Amino acid sequence: MLNNNNYDNKLKNVSEVLKALSHPTRLCIVCKLMIKELNVSEMQSCLVMPQSTVSQHLSILKSRGIIEGRRRGSEVIYSIANKDIEDVVKVFFDIGEIPE
Repeated sequence: MLNNNNYDNKLKNVSEVLKALSHPTRLCIVCKLMIKELNVSEMQSCLVMPQSTVSQHLSILKSRGIIEGRRRGSEVIYSIANKDIEDVVKVFFDIGEIPE
């Protein structure tokens, strides 16, 4: 059983994750990453926005532990860090309806 401090911390953490997912661009990024790992330029082309804007959204998702990046040469490849997030998103989206 959670004591009040643990419960309060968990409430805060879950709230921050849900806030991060509540933005359409960040939710789109997570949906895309559920299909396959991508780098920033691949996301930029499918989101049709500047790389700096995509990077800002990625930073928020990373800070909440939703995604992670790993270096491959000079690029960073992003993937889902928290597989529980996929279960949350699947409540609202069928993988088949997410365009590549």
